Parts: sequence; C-alpha cells; structure tokens
Amino acid sequence: MDRPVILLHGWTMRGAVFDALRVALPAGLRGLAPDLPGHGAAPPAWPMLDVAAEQVQALVAAHPGALLVGWSMGAAVAWRMVERHGCGGLSGLVTVDMSPRLANGAGWRHGLLGQSAADVARTTERIETDWPGTAGAVAATMFADRAGPAHFPRERALRQILSNDPAVMRRCWAELAGMDLRAAAGQVAVPYLVARGGRSRVYPASAADWLAAQAPEARVHGFAASGHSPPLEEPREMARVLGAFAEGL
Repeated sequence: MDRPVILLHGWTMRGAVFDALRVALPAGLRGLAPDLPGHGAAPPAWPMLDVAAEQVQALVAAHPGALLVGWSMGAAVAWRMVERHGCGGLSGLVTVDMSPRLANGAGWRHGLLGQSAADVARTTERIETDWPGTAGAVAATMFADRAGPAHFPRERALRQILSNDPAVMRRCWAELAGMDLRAAAGQVAVPYLVARGGRSRVYPASAADWLAAQAPEARVHGFAASGHSPPLEEPREMARVLGAFAEGL
C-alpha cells in the first residue's frame, strides 16, 4: 500500500505542526501537510475556505485514493471541498475535534462549548483589539491540560499562534464563525472516521456523535488523552489509528 494522507491543520497553525505525526505514520502511508491560505508560508486568499477547498481538491486530484484528514479548521476545509466537489478521488475522510457550525443557538447545541453567536462575535472583535490575549486563550485551551504535552508544550503553541498576522487570522476566524457546513456531513460518501478529543475543552462529544449520524459510513473515535489537538497531543496513537483505518479502505 502506498496511500497519500493529506493532513489539514487548524486555525493559527501550519502544516509543520504535523511533523511528529507524519514521522509516526506506518509503512505504506505518506503524509502531505500543506499550509492553508494565510497560514505558514501560504499567502492569504479570500474567501479562505473556498480557496482552501479548491487547493485541497487539486491535491486530491494529483494523489488519487488519498485519505483526507482535517483537524479543526482543516475539517471545515474538508467539508467545504466535499460540499463543492463530493468525495471523488478520496478513499476516506477523517475529521478531528470540529463542529460544522461554531455558534450554538435554537436547535443547535453542538458548537463551541458554551458559546452563543454573540460570544463567537466577541472573539472576532477581541482578535482585533487584543491579539496577544486571544492567542494566549487559544493556547491555554487547545490541549487537555493547560501546559500541553511535553513534546508540544503550550509555550510552543503560543509562539506558533503569535507568528501569524492578526488581521489575517481575524478574517479567517470570521469565516469560520459564520459558516454552516452541516449539510456537507450528509454528503460524505466514503468511509468516515469522526475523531474527537476525549478531554476536549473546545467542542462537546455530541458534535462528533451528530456528525457520525449524518453519514452512511461514519463512526466515532475518541482520543482519550487528548483535548482539542490529538495530532499534537497523541501523534503516535493517531498514526496508529490512521493506519488501522486505512487498512480497511
């Protein structure tokens, strides 16, 4: 087996954060980790989700049979690609600790933990008025434990977050805050692993359960020792899980 695994990072991150996961992938899986628009070395482009979806679709077309793995914002990019192009070229999909709609409201309780639309809007404003404080809050909540894992501590995450242009991050966040990709979940027509952090402080377990109920070939997997960031917190275990999932494709 020589299967490409396309790894899509979260908001404020970059492809290089998957380095430990890529190294740990079992034989036969080949990790590709692009920088998404406005992150890392990739210039910003708008609408970010649409542009990213087209870029990922081109990557899938160049690597038929790829397994697509989207963590956090990367999951949103994957859903937008599915919404626009379907699952042609994919062997499977994995999304990690993400909700297709961030703001909670009437009839929807699977968004950001305890966050209403007004709360999400306040975060958008805070990015503009207090970027260091916002970055610190993100770094403090992205792991199961505030300090983060020894191999990717909170201080490292904070440096990565602060390396971004806050104006670009604000615009990317605004897109995420306004999206509603719930319909895309029902369009996933390939084997689908809905992963979540068992100790996530960002999204509820119900988000993964809801997603898995929408797609015909979906199941949930929880990373028991992880918060919002299983690729960073449990890279070896995630590599093992991806290998087992790929064997069944």
